Amino acid sequence: MADESVRSDWATKDFYKELGVSKDASADEIKKAYRKLARENHPDSNPDDAAKHERFKRVAEAYDVVGDEAKRKKYDEMRSLYGGGFGFGGGQGGGFPAGSGAGRGYSFEDLFGDRGQSGGGGFGDMFGDLFGGGATTGGGFGTRRTRARATKGQDVESTATIGFNESLEGVTISLRLTSDAPCPDCSGTGGKPGTKPKVCPECDGAGYIVNGVGGAFSLNETCPRCGGRQLIYDEPCPTCMGSGRGTSARTIQARIPAGVKDGQRIRLRGKGGAGENGGPAGDLYVTVRVTGHRVFGRKGDNLTIDVPISFDEAALGAEIKIPTLTGAPVTLKIPSGTPNGRTFRVRGKGARKADGTVGDLLATVEVQVPAVLDATARAAVEAYRDATAHKPLRSKLFDDPSQA
Repeated sequence: MADESVRSDWATKDFYKELGVSKDASADEIKKAYRKLARENHPDSNPDDAAKHERFKRVAEAYDVVGDEAKRKKYDEMRSLYGGGFGFGGGQGGGFPAGSGAGRGYSFEDLFGDRGQSGGGGFGDMFGDLFGGGATTGGGFGTRRTRARATKGQDVESTATIGFNESLEGVTISLRLTSDAPCPDCSGTGGKPGTKPKVCPECDGAGYIVNGVGGAFSLNETCPRCGGRQLIYDEPCPTCMGSGRGTSARTIQARIPAGVKDGQRIRLRGKGGAGENGGPAGDLYVTVRVTGHRVFGRKGDNLTIDVPISFDEAALGAEIKIPTLTGAPVTLKIPSGTPNGRTFRVRGKGARKADGTVGDLLATVEVQVPAVLDATARAAVEAYRDATAHKPLRSKLFDDPSQA
């Protein structure tokens, strides 16, 4: 959690000593020491020992800081300043130049407090620049700065219906979206316009609270009082009732890529709800519905078509014309003796793939049986039946299965 605010009391606490490790200890050494001490002092194992309960809290606090790489870096920088000759706490300060007033001693308020001088806050300004500006609260160094945490915007779901040809070629569509957004009156702060925030006393401006779950582990949970915003207002915004959220309706242009399939879910980055406190916008997820086509269907990256043929074309063979979706018709050669349901492949006449290549057209033949025969056709069919009567089609159905 690289952006967590620095606690003002870190400079006066030796977290390495609390864990029994050196300042140069590795992350694994710190974790091992924490787990050992947490097991030894956990309240579940020592229900009546108040001293160990307190020890467990100190160990957990120490690990929360030096067990996190970003916090540890800030802590080390603060401790380096603290131990580098600046006399915090009323004793004589070492390392101040002659005539600077070090002989009288310096308190946290002297060095880091906001005394209202025209020259600025001295080290208070330096720490504000180092660890982030924002709302302030007293304690420890006199003034601690807290920056509201940036939050990613809400992800938005939508559905779009496009035509069959559009799904193959790609299309730009307009979408009307309604999404969660910062309240327009308070800009997402949750406070009444014109009022000033203060650091949440529940989480001390962290935006979360630490909840022990047993054993050597703990969980960070969003602060129930500030909702993770780190700041609270005495007077809530009357528009959003302190939630900081509202709704936004807008129309956007969305590009549906070529080759999209029916039911496919497309992610459009940054097209969702607006972020909070400078956070990025959420994403838009569009579920695409593709309408059917009168002639063509689709199977993966291939198009499909059902082609009716006559009995004589199937039996004797033929060359027939079939349509393609976007180009001129092509000639399909039907070999003699083609069975009903056979599928032929016409290469390069299918759907466009994601890599820019094109799939194939799969043509399945369906032998048509005429519902009505005129006298000439009936005579021809009867002649055919007489000619093939010695070759019964179903003779194998009556073979003895034991002879198989």
